[in-house]
Amino acid sequence: MNELKEIVLSALGHTWILDLDGTIVRHNGYKIDGRDAFLEGAKDFLMGIPSKDMIIFLTSRTEEYRQVTESFLKENGIRYEHIIFNAPFGERILINDDKPSGLKVSIGISTIRDEWCDLSIVEDGNL
Repeated sequence: MNELKEIVLSALGHTWILDLDGTIVRHNGYKIDGRDAFLEGAKDFLMGIPSKDMIIFLTSRTEEYRQVTESFLKENGIRYEHIIFNAPFGERILINDDKPSGLKVSIGISTIRDEWCDLSIVEDGNL
């Protein structure tokens, strides 16, 4: 089971880069079950992301599944700015520069497949 992870964020807008299969929805559920299903807690988390934040989904799904994927998200009221399809199956690397104030601007969280990562988000207005 994924342990509770606490992340401390600034009051600035954020960019969320989220994998789909095994992270937000059941891995390959769209193929196995013929439909996607959110992991327990994932939909509530997505709905709670502030509107000032940007959401980018990343997936190894091929373009063939674009319509079914976008329809599922729309039917469930999930807003997002971009979906990147055909991502390689290997590691996803985020590289970003820290702010001169000391604010760390990149955070990486790995989860257990098909278990929503229980996140506790704390906003620190001093960052």
